[in-house]
Amino acid sequence: MNPTSDKTVFLLSDATGETAEKMISAALTQFRRQGTRIRRISHVRSKGQVYEALDAAAQCRALVIYTIVNRELSRLVHDECEALGLTSVDIITPLLMRCSEFFGMSPTEIPGLLHNVDEAYFRRIDAVEFTVRNDDGQETRFLNKADIVLVGVSRTSKTPLSMYLAHQGYKVANIPLVSGIEPPPELLHLEHSRVAGLVIQPERLVELRAARLKNLGQDPRRAYADFEQVETELKVARQFFRRQKWPIIDVTGKAVEETANEVLVKLKFK
Repeated sequence: MNPTSDKTVFLLSDATGETAEKMISAALTQFRRQGTRIRRISHVRSKGQVYEALDAAAQCRALVIYTIVNRELSRLVHDECEALGLTSVDIITPLLMRCSEFFGMSPTEIPGLLHNVDEAYFRRIDAVEFTVRNDDGQETRFLNKADIVLVGVSRTSKTPLSMYLAHQGYKVANIPLVSGIEPPPELLHLEHSRVAGLVIQPERLVELRAARLKNLGQDPRRAYADFEQVETELKVARQFFRRQKWPIIDVTGKAVEETANEVLVKLKFK
């Protein structure tokens, strides 16, 4: 007979318990565990939840593994398991004690901190991936999934601003305005509160475009960097932004952090 058949492991966690369940699953791979079930009970943060969970564990004589940072609740689980004759394993308290000794400070005892960090990290990763795919109007089918859409003529800091905001966890798309080319229709159907128009002083834009042409080995006197052409582009862009009732943000002389903050404020993310 399989020694682990019809066995149950109860996992009690004051957060999601996802990390602890992976640890338990890894440990169980070292045994013949056909028929062994892991029952995860998340967000255990009250005495009533402890009693309820352990009553259920007692009915199937389960192994109880718990990760609860609150010392009072952790002690309650330990004591109740002893009273019920259940084998229990505390996988967080010994670690917290050793860390406390090493760092010379007490733990915060705030549950779910690791999960919150993981969520924030993966949210940033998703935002960056989305932003890279939707840079410079490459893909307009997913504009409706963007948290923020930046619109502006060439060299108005759309890409660096998009990437900065993405690292703050915002999914950003940016759309270039090009003379003679209509903006994508998807752009015009977005909520006004998600779109910002970027402008810059014409003198500065001429400098930026001339420098770009020079770096590319092209004539910096081309129409792309011509003052009158640039002035006309910016005038048309402003008029377009006003018709759409989008907030207009002047990026002239501003650090990307400053511009990003202005975008978030005007779009009411702050």
